[in-house]
Amino acid sequence: MAEIQAVRWDQEALVLLDQTKLPSQEIDFVAHTVDEVVDAVDRLVVRGAPALGAVGAFGVVVAMDQGARESWTADQLSQQILRVRNARPTAVNLAWGVDRVQPFAAQGRDEVLTQAHQIVVEDTAANRKLSELGADWILQRTGASKLRVLTHCNTGALATTGWGTALGVIRELHERGALDVVYVDETRPLLQGARLTAWELEREGIDYRVQADGAASSTILRGLVDFAIIGADRIARNGDSANKIGSVGVALACQAAGIPFMVAAPSSTVDLDTASGEEIEIELRDGAEVTQLAGVNIAPMGAQGFNPAFDVTPAKYISAIVTEKCVVEPKDSPDVSALVNGVNK
Repeated sequence: MAEIQAVRWDQEALVLLDQTKLPSQEIDFVAHTVDEVVDAVDRLVVRGAPALGAVGAFGVVVAMDQGARESWTADQLSQQILRVRNARPTAVNLAWGVDRVQPFAAQGRDEVLTQAHQIVVEDTAANRKLSELGADWILQRTGASKLRVLTHCNTGALATTGWGTALGVIRELHERGALDVVYVDETRPLLQGARLTAWELEREGIDYRVQADGAASSTILRGLVDFAIIGADRIARNGDSANKIGSVGVALACQAAGIPFMVAAPSSTVDLDTASGEEIEIELRDGAEVTQLAGVNIAPMGAQGFNPAFDVTPAKYISAIVTEKCVVEPKDSPDVSALVNGVNK
């Protein structure tokens, strides 16, 4: 089976698998301009922290190409690159991708493109490594031969440049014959779990159940789950982790049930400049995403939606955080910089 490519560079444009159309349609979105890149990020044509890192890098190339076509000044180019960098505030990887390649602009557009491709190569390799480390930790911690897992939002190949993070760990367990079933939270309001995670698991032939977000705590407390695993959009230096709204409720239920709650993300998601979750900006999206479904009102016409896209799980509720470098248990490590430098605390 061909690996899913959520982000790729094809000829002279950024090509994204349009995740707003899944699972019913597999359609590419092609971005030739900064407006199109920002629109794709804003509408969640592409989402997921690692994937956004690649988009940030390729977005710099898009800006340079557009600037060359339209004779932008250096200041205009800088402003347009900044638009890409700031398109989504909570996910650190988007800005990281821009910052990673921008210093190479002085060497020319082709060198920036080369560096963007290198991000893709590194991210895919990182995802495979963190999946191995995460699976090892889970198997050692639980002692189970067949694991039942719960996951929230989408953290597979669609959210990365290949393989996946939290869903990558699940895929690794499946390849080892150590997976029983996956409980997939639907992930309101945009249903990334029901639409995207379920689509990926279906392709993989992995047994799964889609459940309402409100069922997650009950599923955990009833003893139907051996561990839960999520991704992250930003991990603070103390281990506090921002992820899709609803994640912290899963963590609290795991704490009450006494089962592991793991966060899986590449080291680029660890923001050592952010001391704790209190400093993480939470993106507020259009309230209509909550009060409407597929453009149809599901609340009274005058209802105002409150729509934070993310929440922050305090480190004290996280059993382990895994990157491609190592696994850290936050309760034993008030500083998780080992997730970046690879030296266990």
